[in-house]
Amino acid sequence: MSGLVLFQRDDCHLCDQALAVLAQARAPAFESVFIDDDAPLEARYGTRVPVLRDGAGRELEWPAARSHAPLHRRRAGAWLTWR
Repeated sequence: MSGLVLFQRDDCHLCDQALAVLAQARAPAFESVFIDDDAPLEARYGTRVPVLRDGAGRELEWPAARSHAPLHRRRAGAWLTWR
């Protein structure tokens, strides 16, 4: 397991886009966590979803990722560049 967690909502078109980009990038396996009906997660992430968190706790909000700058493949090490 890569330690990646994707926080998302049901019926979220940005979440669907994030999943498609992760699949296209051949991202390592990750956990999907739906924040709907979870008060603490709802308070933390609200309308920021989708948010991708790595094992070190760094978070990448998806609107930033859609610029294609933070998300790319690297030859060695992690496949994400966290800002």
